[in-house]
Amino acid sequence: MHALIQGVILGILTGGVYALMASGQTLIFGIMKVVNLAQGAMVIMAAFLSYQLFTTFGVDPFLAIPLTTVLMFGFGVGVELIFLRPLRREDKSELSLLVTFAIALLIEGVLSVTWGTTYRSINAGYANSSWTLWGYQITLVRLWAFVLSLVALGLLFWVLNRTRFGRAVRATVQNPESARLLGVEAQWVSALGFGLGAATAAAAGSVYGLLYPFYPGSHYDLISRLLSIVVLGGLGSVGGAVVAGVIVSTSSAIVAATISPAWSEMTFFVILILVLLIRPQGLFGNVDRGAI
Repeated sequence: MHALIQGVILGILTGGVYALMASGQTLIFGIMKVVNLAQGAMVIMAAFLSYQLFTTFGVDPFLAIPLTTVLMFGFGVGVELIFLRPLRREDKSELSLLVTFAIALLIEGVLSVTWGTTYRSINAGYANSSWTLWGYQITLVRLWAFVLSLVALGLLFWVLNRTRFGRAVRATVQNPESARLLGVEAQWVSALGFGLGAATAAAAGSVYGLLYPFYPGSHYDLISRLLSIVVLGGLGSVGGAVVAGVIVSTSSAIVAATISPAWSEMTFFVILILVLLIRPQGLFGNVDRGAI
């Protein structure tokens, strides 16, 4: 029982970070109907930026998040304008898979040339600190990462529900043609939406570098997990991505703690298959249209 509860605690804390990563990816799909295969690579790119700021200037990874978020937001907008916008609308969903995968490979190549192919990690002074509460270990880094994820997700939901841009995003997701008739600049919504998705990757990437060792090829394993979370939650549903991220991370941690870490990696895909057999559109997905 102790191992089970410890696994639940670990899974929930880690699930917040996965939810933050996946929320940006599902937001991009909801706005543009683009499956962004470069989301994992952008997370790793942000981890390397945070690593460089820490090793060169001594900037704490949590304090580096505002800078990396701004940089990655600009990068995301640039990717949409240069690589995705020229695609024909009728072929965009299919061609975007190839384009975003090529962008992921390009990011991996640049990171490999700049930092090499060896594993790196951000070894802050508090990286191994933990609290003991009623006999259960709570890692300080994971706790702060969970809090950060809650704050970032809260800001994301505020933007989507309380700002003019958020209303434009939701209108574009629900009915693009009607949104255009009402004066919504769908193209700029797409660019800013892709930038926002990249910004969430930046926030999560700084924390990811504190939690796990990483190298330029780490995005391959990461994108498979993120795609599982996005599909499980329902394509286009940010709330679904948050819930799915916590579910799969907690399940994986429980399996690792009670059975074997070797089996925990399969948990993502087993849960995905079981849910899709019962509900093909995912937990919160809509059969006909996306839902922010």
